[in-house]
Amino acid sequence: MQNRNLISTNTTTISRQPFLEIKDVCKVYPTKNGPFTVLDGVNLNVEQGEFLCVIGHSGCGKSTLLNMVSGFNFPTTGQVLLEGQPITKPGPDRMVVFQNYALLPWRTAFENIYLAVNAVYPTKPEAEKRSIVREHLAMVGLADAMEKKPMQMSGGMRQRVSIARALAIRPKVLILDEPFGALDAITKEELQEELLKIWNDNRCTVLMITHDIDEALFLADKLVMMTNGPHAKIGEVMEIPFARPRDRARIMEDPQYYQLRNYALDFLFNRFAHDDVG
Repeated sequence: MQNRNLISTNTTTISRQPFLEIKDVCKVYPTKNGPFTVLDGVNLNVEQGEFLCVIGHSGCGKSTLLNMVSGFNFPTTGQVLLEGQPITKPGPDRMVVFQNYALLPWRTAFENIYLAVNAVYPTKPEAEKRSIVREHLAMVGLADAMEKKPMQMSGGMRQRVSIARALAIRPKVLILDEPFGALDAITKEELQEELLKIWNDNRCTVLMITHDIDEALFLADKLVMMTNGPHAKIGEVMEIPFARPRDRARIMEDPQYYQLRNYALDFLFNRFAHDDVG
């Protein structure tokens, strides 16, 4: 690849005070055959308002890493810091959207979001809480579906509710674990467009796991490429140079798009092919 200046082998971003810092993180699990090291010396700085996508083969520790940012898991050694403070538990400043929607099936779209808003902001006036719910349902195009229950909605609609619920809490960090992986191609592209529009409006920090390189190149500021596990780490961080707001057709006509895509594919399928261990 000729434009190698677009690829950073330094896994940290230079900053006086990183918004989110993953610092020398290792994760080791005890097993009957001895310690199993999932992550080994992971370092990453994320600036406020950045959109990062993380790719790597299954089992490389992507979800483990993001679970540490969420506060659902913890490093064996090292630290995960948000605004200089160690993350020690889950909190409303970090909201997660899962691939499986995680909605209460007996509650309507409105109620699923309201429960989250009420849990985080119990002292807000009732009218304000209901207004927040309606605002975020409208934001994802579901103003007319607020009384539907999950079984009455398509997969794309359910994921819209999940995204609206996460954003209604107004988190500092939005964590997306393959949120569009189970959707058909057309719905997936529609939700990618909606997610970008929402992000352009509020610019919260986003960390997203994906296996889709095209998705990452369309959405992200940077693509974090992880090596295989065990002993996985961040191999390279790719800067994605396309101007915002993004236009999918224009990006796909840009020669840089295919250079970056091929570089990421080479990382995954040649330099770190799935049957390699190292």
